[in-house]
Amino acid sequence: MSLPKTFDDLIEEAESLKLYKKLVAQLNKDLLLANIDLEFDIETLPTSLKLVLQETVYHLIQNKFSDYLNLLYQVDVSELKIRTLDNEDLVKLSEDVTFLILQREWQKVWYKAKY
Repeated sequence: MSLPKTFDDLIEEAESLKLYKKLVAQLNKDLLLANIDLEFDIETLPTSLKLVLQETVYHLIQNKFSDYLNLLYQVDVSELKIRTLDNEDLVKLSEDVTFLILQREWQKVWYKAKY
């Protein structure tokens, strides 16, 4: 499996394989397990999903760092990938982390559908 390189590629692949709703469901499951008070409707548009998740990640980084770390652990985002991100600009960091979260969730959904 080659991972999508951009958010648009990820969404395009998820929709073409008819797995977008499963992606949202998997994200909701991991948010719940990480005790993050956020749940997306299955019909949420991809752009809304990205923006709301990014705002949440930004808020967690600034105000609830332990919850942020717990979310990364629950989703199973690679620590190496997180360390390579530029953490000078929090807005850019939250955008990059949001993509890594969605990318990891996509991996989970893709593997479950494939095998």
